[in-house]
Amino acid sequence: QVQLVESGGGSVQAGGSLRLSCAASGYTYSTYCMGWFRQAPGKEREGVATMGADGITRYADSVKGRFTISKDDAKNTLYLQMSSLKPEDTAMYYCAADIWSWKCSGKNEFNAWGQGTQVTVSS
Repeated sequence: QVQLVESGGGSVQAGGSLRLSCAASGYTYSTYCMGWFRQAPGKEREGVATMGADGITRYADSVKGRFTISKDDAKNTLYLQMSSLKPEDTAMYYCAADIWSWKCSGKNEFNAWGQGTQVTVSS
């Protein structure tokens, strides 16, 4: 059974930084497309960043240059380093995996999700 557990959320002031972690178990996550998503109250869920097994990364335009997705294969953990945070980054952040695809094509159907971790950025 695939399990994803996020951590690292919290409250920070604008301009601050946070690093989110996603610990995976039940499968070798490094061979699949992994991603970070977020959902703010009253808004649709949006993709933030993805990383395929080939190491290729994609970012939403709103976070390019500020967020970095990475992974530690030895720890089976995915990270999202967030810097220069803005109030509009406030949301619940979710880790997800498409366990049927090693490549992130932009059209992946993510079929495993974590419970989310809250990020709140104050101005």
